[in-house]
Amino acid sequence: MKTTLLWTFALLIAGPPTLANAGSSADIGQLEQDFNAAYAANDLDKYFGYYSDDAILWFQDGRTDIPSYKKEWTALIKSGMQIQAGTTSDMHIRFSPQGDAAVASYLLHLKTKKADQSVINEVFQETDVWFKGTGGWKITHVHYSDAPAAAHK
Repeated sequence: MKTTLLWTFALLIAGPPTLANAGSSADIGQLEQDFNAAYAANDLDKYFGYYSDDAILWFQDGRTDIPSYKKEWTALIKSGMQIQAGTTSDMHIRFSPQGDAAVASYLLHLKTKKADQSVINEVFQETDVWFKGTGGWKITHVHYSDAPAAAHK
């Protein structure tokens, strides 16, 4: 009887945040879908609109900030490079206890046309950290790296 009461109490305490985050999980899932769709469509204004102005980004070449990344990525797109397709898989979303921060990690499958017109298929591991502020959810941190060969299957 004591064990049943303890489990019931634990479920009552754990239940409301889980239910409250159910909508948020769907929200972050949709934001991730829209964010990656803007990236795959080479829609730079929309894509960069998902980031906070002070976001920190870790890419293969190291850490950067939004102004530097925006300048570099815009130059690459203007040089003729384009993402032709992008899809995500293995999405995992977690929330802070207060529900104002979320972490989404996933595999990003890209088909990219390089400036020399060659096409490559790549898979990356990405983690996006979202904070919810007065203006809504914004990405404040990204970690983006090559996925191991096993993820390419």
